[in-house]
Amino acid sequence: MRRDEVQLPAPAAGGAGTVIAYGHYGRPVLVFPSEQGRAHDFENNGMIGAVAPLLDEGKVKLYCVDSHDAATWSNREIPVEERAIRHGEYESWIIDQVVPFIHADSGGAQDIATLGASLGAFHAVLFALRRADLFPLAIGMSGNYEPTSWYGWGDRGDATYFANPIDFVPNLGGDHLDWLRSRLSVLLVVGQGQWEDTTGALESTRHLGELLHAKGIRCELDVWGHDVPHDWPSWRAQLAHHLPRFC
Repeated sequence: MRRDEVQLPAPAAGGAGTVIAYGHYGRPVLVFPSEQGRAHDFENNGMIGAVAPLLDEGKVKLYCVDSHDAATWSNREIPVEERAIRHGEYESWIIDQVVPFIHADSGGAQDIATLGASLGAFHAVLFALRRADLFPLAIGMSGNYEPTSWYGWGDRGDATYFANPIDFVPNLGGDHLDWLRSRLSVLLVVGQGQWEDTTGALESTRHLGELLHAKGIRCELDVWGHDVPHDWPSWRAQLAHHLPRFC
């Protein structure tokens, strides 16, 4: 399997800027790691191996990136609005550095899917909701989509609002909503086992699914059993089950 690792200019607040591409051809998928994760986490936790046939057959190419969570959502020392503002720096890095790299590596501009587990699921879905022009498909596994619930404190402002799908999805309307209905598809996957409740993933996933359905945005909600916890073996099985449908 082809594996290429590159370093791109890091987000403004510091941190790493690694992108690892797996595969030689196929649908490009931007992969976000779990909380405070690195680009190699998917490989180290068996996620790449779980979909190796798709990669070997040239049906998909995965682009795994570093997180920026230590400076943003995981930094409990700063208020939630500052976390959201710093998240904007990460968003700029993805849009200005990573997306052009993926386009160049793919032979030209084309639609990119997003994918992630746990906090990576939040990123995958948020980026698609905010930039469906670039990311018309999002796959989120075991995500909590309410960032103010992550030990958030302090006043909320515009940055927090626009980084919180639970806040802004209910207010979508007009031509932009019509466009999202025609453009965007979201797959939300979650288990009912250990840690899916304590992380808020089960409740939040169901809630976001309801909000998207109420707005007429294409959303599939796939709830797995009580024997499916919030962990890498679950995500390996879910990825192997669902990714072939989109390649």
